Amino acid sequence: MSWGDLDDGKCRPETEAVVDLMQGGPLDPAERAAVRTEAEALVRIARKGASTHGVESFLQQFSLSTPEGLALMCLAEALLRTPDDASRDVLIAEAVGGGEWARHLGRSPSLFVNAATWGLMLTGKLVDIDPETAMDLPGLLRRLVGRVGEPVIRAAVTQAVRLMGEQFVLGRTIEGGLQRADREGFLCSFDMLGEGARTVEDAVRYEAAYASAIQAIAAARDGDAGPERGHGISIKLSALSPRYDPLQEKRVWSELYPRILRLARLAAEADLNLTLDAEEADRLVLSLKLLDQLAREPSLGTWRGLGLAIQAYQKRAPLVIDKVAALARDSGRRLMVRLVKGAYWDTEIKHAQVEGRPDYPVYTTKAATDLSYLVCADRLIAAAPDLYGQFATHNAHTLAAVRLMAERAGVAVEYQRLHGMGEELFRAAAQSFGPLTVRAYAPIGAHEDLLPYLVRRLLENGANTSFVHRLLDEATPPSEVVADPIAVIETVGPGPHPRLPLPAKLYGDRCNSRGLDLSIERERERLVQAVEGFEPRPGAGRAIVLPARPSRTLGFVSDIEGAEIDAAFAGAKIAQRSWDAAGGEARAEVLDAMADTLEANREALIALCVLEAGKTYSDAIAEVREAADFCRYYALLARRQFGTPTALIGPTGERNSWALRGRGVFVCISPWNFPLAIFTGQIAAALAAGNAVIAKPAEQTPLIAREAIRLFRIAGLPAALAALAAGDGATVGERLVQHEACDGVAFTGGTATARRINGLLAGRPGPIVPLIAETGGLNGMFVDTTAQVEQVIDDVVASAFGSAGQRCSALRLLFVPDVIADSLIHRIAGAMDTLVVGDPSSPAIDIGPVIDAEARAALVAHRDKLRAAGRVIKQLPTPAGEGFYFGPVLAEIPLSELPDAEVFGPILHVVRYGSGDLERVAEALAVKGYGLTLGVHSRIEAFAKRVQELVPAGNIYVNRSMIGAVVGVQPFGGLGLSGTGPKAGGPLALSRFAVERAVSINIAAQGGDPALLDL
Repeated sequence: MSWGDLDDGKCRPETEAVVDLMQGGPLDPAERAAVRTEAEALVRIARKGASTHGVESFLQQFSLSTPEGLALMCLAEALLRTPDDASRDVLIAEAVGGGEWARHLGRSPSLFVNAATWGLMLTGKLVDIDPETAMDLPGLLRRLVGRVGEPVIRAAVTQAVRLMGEQFVLGRTIEGGLQRADREGFLCSFDMLGEGARTVEDAVRYEAAYASAIQAIAAARDGDAGPERGHGISIKLSALSPRYDPLQEKRVWSELYPRILRLARLAAEADLNLTLDAEEADRLVLSLKLLDQLAREPSLGTWRGLGLAIQAYQKRAPLVIDKVAALARDSGRRLMVRLVKGAYWDTEIKHAQVEGRPDYPVYTTKAATDLSYLVCADRLIAAAPDLYGQFATHNAHTLAAVRLMAERAGVAVEYQRLHGMGEELFRAAAQSFGPLTVRAYAPIGAHEDLLPYLVRRLLENGANTSFVHRLLDEATPPSEVVADPIAVIETVGPGPHPRLPLPAKLYGDRCNSRGLDLSIERERERLVQAVEGFEPRPGAGRAIVLPARPSRTLGFVSDIEGAEIDAAFAGAKIAQRSWDAAGGEARAEVLDAMADTLEANREALIALCVLEAGKTYSDAIAEVREAADFCRYYALLARRQFGTPTALIGPTGERNSWALRGRGVFVCISPWNFPLAIFTGQIAAALAAGNAVIAKPAEQTPLIAREAIRLFRIAGLPAALAALAAGDGATVGERLVQHEACDGVAFTGGTATARRINGLLAGRPGPIVPLIAETGGLNGMFVDTTAQVEQVIDDVVASAFGSAGQRCSALRLLFVPDVIADSLIHRIAGAMDTLVVGDPSSPAIDIGPVIDAEARAALVAHRDKLRAAGRVIKQLPTPAGEGFYFGPVLAEIPLSELPDAEVFGPILHVVRYGSGDLERVAEALAVKGYGLTLGVHSRIEAFAKRVQELVPAGNIYVNRSMIGAVVGVQPFGGLGLSGTGPKAGGPLALSRFAVERAVSINIAAQGGDPALLDL
């Protein structure tokens, strides 16, 4: 059956979606009142029977009500993931010396510890904390360390987390989990802990763990329990493939599907429940396609245990239930459905913002999600017996509503909870309603695998607004705990959260650029059609070929010649005067129109970027978006900085003002690696400041530049204000910058070329001509032993090899501690194996060609030099046939062999460093003289700060959070126009295109007449 139509509702406007949910809701007014009454009663019973069960041993061992126990817990997570004692001791010292604990603990009686900094949040009413004691936590920690010493604390914390893990992880092994489940009377769906696979080796290991678990569950089964009454297993599809991605659908079928089918056959033989866990919204349709194929597998016989999880916070959830019910009927296989609220809300919100989606795929208010859950529950119950409902909730109102709907329909259902949470609620439910079928979602795994899971669950369920937090809080009236979501929406309205702007409004004062969703098949197909249907324009002049297929001519360009250069400058000089006089608002209108025009023509522009520049679809989409973002950003600054002159305070009798004006005619020289974004961005900045432009694109990508100029004219820009000057840099470029009418130069490209331009300008007679230059970088990333390896791998692969390494901000040097180097290098090499190198006209390609034969030759020469020295660890193969392909290279070099200049392509150099060597290593990079970008992965704040001090850089990426929060620091650093987007360029870049005009008018004040002083 077709699943693609689900994409129509993926980012549906929230108000519209909520209004639909409210139409003919699942409960009538009388039922809503009854549900509220039952839910309030559940809260009261739960509070009466609340105990410390589940954390009792932890509290006894460490006496969490004491300052010392609390201090230990604050350090637990970071120490547990750190392999070396030296870093652990630094973490202890940093926690002792910092004041953050006092600030956070002093504000919250619920023990809210800064999760983004320490990766740990203790939730619920575990202990009552004396505010005065909490405010002196640094002092408590000092006394604790002074009394017992760091080694004792390390051992104690490890034991503390093991004990705490008992609350959230059922067992370290499946055998241990089964024994505990039997001992405590749990019915479970076991989850083998571990985040998504990064390598094929990871996927094979996870499959083996799942298979072993299924076999153990089957062996321990007592009688013929079946999927409904016996233990089951939950499987993350992302654990079974490092490329579980809609763009890699062919590989998903060839690599992932056989793995899940083997596991499903084991589960079918054992007749147990196997649930496909829900993941991010972009993977929903792909998951359903896999489910569809599994449901129709003859080898699974009459098995009725196949199931999936559906997230009610997704706007598509009700339709998903309808289509899954149709699949069950069509395939003849009863399916089990776990309905959950959702687990990746913060990720979905940020992803939609970054990708410029039209709306969010999830609801932004709790009330809307709760209502969606009830609507989905009603549909799920109505789909019985084709679907077997499993309702996962810790919310008393939701539980009472589901029970009423199921009882009304005469359908038996199952409830689920997370292990370690919800016990009090379901004990209260059993006391009120009698026996219920309750299954615990029970993680199994080593404690070092616990933390990512733990933090995600605590963030989901531990916020002050969550039911879990408020359930046992006596200060919160039961009526507030069990608010009716329909009543809430009727009161506040069906709209999105007022503090969460739509992705388009993310920046407030300017529109976010619109993106395209490559997870949607028809979006991909439309782009592919644009590429395949691109018709080369006949013409004369220099032939432009495709980097992926050099035998194919894409078009022709006529390089500018001497008389044409003079004419372009002459026309620009005349046009610039009226353009400058028009003011910032008039110029901003044209730039805003250009942004709209770029977006209106984005498919053709994306196709041209794929063909002429060899960009992948995702990079080409980003290229168009950044070009539009540049236009809107500089339009904003044009309005702010080029409006009415600013009055200055001055002596009596004077009127002093300050204003910015254009300099004249700027020569803008752009590179081939960002042939649309930087080309457009340079022009937009110069135009915003009141200048005219002579724009010289790179020799390799003039067709993209020509199209951009054409679109500027469609947007309303007079032709003379932006002239295209195609040609070779050594001839045309030098003639442009040396032309007597050139009033300034903006350049992005190689350092050597920038030095050449600087010398040419310095030797010109007449006024000093400004140069705004952004050049390459020898960019490094520093990792310490506290970093989360999976995040390091993701960032390294994306930065070093994305865009075929052809970004000035790409990672070139990775500095890794000796103690983790072997393991990290091995996993990076494994992650490289999952990348696909080839013709970027296919959406499945990760890495396209380098730009031309000269670029490839330079990379080959450097690779051969590394290989001769025995430094190359891995290089990916390239496709046969033509094309300027160069497979990504991973090499390890000693500190003494740091390159002196940037090698522009997908070559990553790894440098090991030992304990105590950080300063020597960082200074070795700093003396190379580059300062474009810098990356740091560490849990230790002092480490990150020290690296930043030792290696000055304009753009700094610091990752300190185990859940992926990123702090971006982007000072201007003398970069001028940054190639990484307007967010890094800033007002400094724009002001360099302008001259300051300070005007002072002296007025004779006669007799102190105040009217004269107001002139």
